[in-house]
Amino acid sequence: MNSQLRIMAYQTVPKMKSASSFVFLVIFSLSSAIVLAHAHEKFVHCFSSLHPQDSSSVIHTPNLSSYSSVLDSTIRNFRFATPTTPKPLVIVTPSTVSHIQSTIHCSKKHGLEIRTRSGGHDFEGSSFVSRVPFVLIDMVDLRSVDIDVENKVAWVESGAILGELYYKLVEEANTLTFPAGLCPTVGMGGYMSGGGYGLLFRKYGLATDNVIDAQLVDAKGRLLDRKSMGEDVFWAIRGGGGGSFGIVVAWKIQLVPLPKIVTLYTVNRILEQNATQVVHQWQSIAHKLPIEFYSGITFAPISVDGDKKTVVASFHASFLGTTDELLPIMEERFPELGLTREDCTEMSWLQSILYMGLLPNDTLNILLDRSHQNPLLSPSFKSKSDYVTEAMPESAFEGVWERLLEEEADAATISFIAYGGIMDQIPSTATPYPHRGGILYKIVYSVGWAAQDNPRSEWYVNWTRRLYSYMAPFVSKSPRRAYINYRDVDIGMNGDNGRTSYEEASVWGIKYFMGNFDRLAQVKTMIDPENFFTHEQSIPTLLPPSKMEL
Repeated sequence: MNSQLRIMAYQTVPKMKSASSFVFLVIFSLSSAIVLAHAHEKFVHCFSSLHPQDSSSVIHTPNLSSYSSVLDSTIRNFRFATPTTPKPLVIVTPSTVSHIQSTIHCSKKHGLEIRTRSGGHDFEGSSFVSRVPFVLIDMVDLRSVDIDVENKVAWVESGAILGELYYKLVEEANTLTFPAGLCPTVGMGGYMSGGGYGLLFRKYGLATDNVIDAQLVDAKGRLLDRKSMGEDVFWAIRGGGGGSFGIVVAWKIQLVPLPKIVTLYTVNRILEQNATQVVHQWQSIAHKLPIEFYSGITFAPISVDGDKKTVVASFHASFLGTTDELLPIMEERFPELGLTREDCTEMSWLQSILYMGLLPNDTLNILLDRSHQNPLLSPSFKSKSDYVTEAMPESAFEGVWERLLEEEADAATISFIAYGGIMDQIPSTATPYPHRGGILYKIVYSVGWAAQDNPRSEWYVNWTRRLYSYMAPFVSKSPRRAYINYRDVDIGMNGDNGRTSYEEASVWGIKYFMGNFDRLAQVKTMIDPENFFTHEQSIPTLLPPSKMEL
C-alpha cells in the first residue's frame, strides 16, 4: 500500500473504532497495573512467609517512606533519577544470605527479574533500573570488612564501599592496603565484578587480579565458595561484569604492602603553551615508565583572559617514592614536561587517594560518607571508553580540541590513563578483563550537566557520540575495545528480558571481553542455563532464546 492509500485508509476509519481503540488501551493499561500490583503483593507475601520475624525491616514497597530514601540513597547518575525512570516494584535490603536466597526464590516464583546494587555507580543505571518488572536488591546492609593482618588477606562484603575498606585498613593494618580505585563511594560488588583499576594497577594488577576466594549465591539459591563453584565460575565473576552469574556476597582479597611515601604532581599546559606536542610525546613514554608510576592526562575546556576559551591538559602522576627519586627519572624519560620540585608534593598513600579524588584530606571520615557525591563526576553524565594501541598522530588532536570547545562540552573531560607495567605481563585470559599487553593507554570520555537539564540530556549525549565517532581511526580496532565498568549501551544491548542470542550479544560482548566472551557464555550456560540473571548487557547463554525457560 503506497503512502497516499495508507493516508486514505486511515482517514476512512470510523470514529467509533478510534474510540474503541482508546478504551482498549485504557483497559490494557489498567490490567497491566493490576497484574504488577498482584506480582508485588505475591512477592511480599512469599518473602514474609519465609522471614516472618524481620521482613518488615528488609522489604521496602512504594507505599512506605523508606522506599524512596533507599532508592535515592545511591543513585550516582541523576540521568536515571527522573520521573519517567522505571522503578522497582520492591526493594530488598538483605542483612543475611538467606534474605538473598529468599529474594531469588520469590522473584522466580512470581516472574520478576532482579537487579543488584552495591554502590550505585553503574554508568547506565543497570544495577537499579530495568525495562521489565523487577525487584531491587540493595546490598547496603551487607558491608562488613574483616581483616586478617597476619595472613595479609581480608573478607569484604559486596555492599562495602571502597572508602570503608580503606578506613578499616588504616585502623587495623597500617602496613597493608589494597590496589583499588579513587572514588570512596564505589561499591565493592560492582567494582570487583568489572575488574577494577586504581593507582597501584601498574604494580599489582587490577583489583580482581588480587581476589583469592568469593561467596556467590547462584540462581538456584546455593551459597558457593571458590571450591564449590569451580574455577570456571570463579574466573567469570572476577571481571565478567555484574548481574550475570549470580550475586557475589563477599570477596576474599589479597592485601599488598602499603607504600611508605607517595609523590604526586600536576602540571597544567594550555594549547598555547605547546600542550599538543607534549601530549603527543607522552603517548610513547608513559606506558614505559617504572611500575611505581600511575600516569595520566585530563583534558577540559577552560576560559583564559576573560572569555577566551581554550583546552587545558593536566598531566598528573602518582609515584611510589620520594621527590628526590622521581625527578631524575622524569628528567631522563620525559624532559619535555619540564617537571620541577615545586610541582611535586609528598604525602601518605591514603592522602594520595583523597588528593587524586579531589576530596578534603583533613579527615578520614569522608571515606565513610556513603552519600558523598563524587566531585570527579557531574550530577548527570554520559561516559564512553576506548583503548589505544598505537600513538595518535599529532594532527589528530586538533579535532579533539575542536570538539572540547563546543557548547555542549562546558562540563566535559577526556582522560588518558597509561598502561604498561605488570599489565603487560598478565595474560589476557587470566580473568575476563582482556585489555592488558599492548595497550598504551585507556581513554575515558565524559560529559556532564545539571540534573535540572535532564530534559536536554540527548543534546549532551550526542556530543559524546560525535567525539567517539571522530576517534574511531585512532583507537583499537576489530574489535574497538571498551571497559565494562564504564558501561556504554551505545555499543550494543540485549533484547527485552535479556532473551538475546549469543550472536546478537557478541556485538557488545567482544568489545568488552575480546576472546574471553565465548568462555563467559559457556560459564553462563553452566551456572544459569535459564538466564535468570539478566540486564541490558548481561552475558547470554549459548542456548537459543526460545529454549530458555520463561
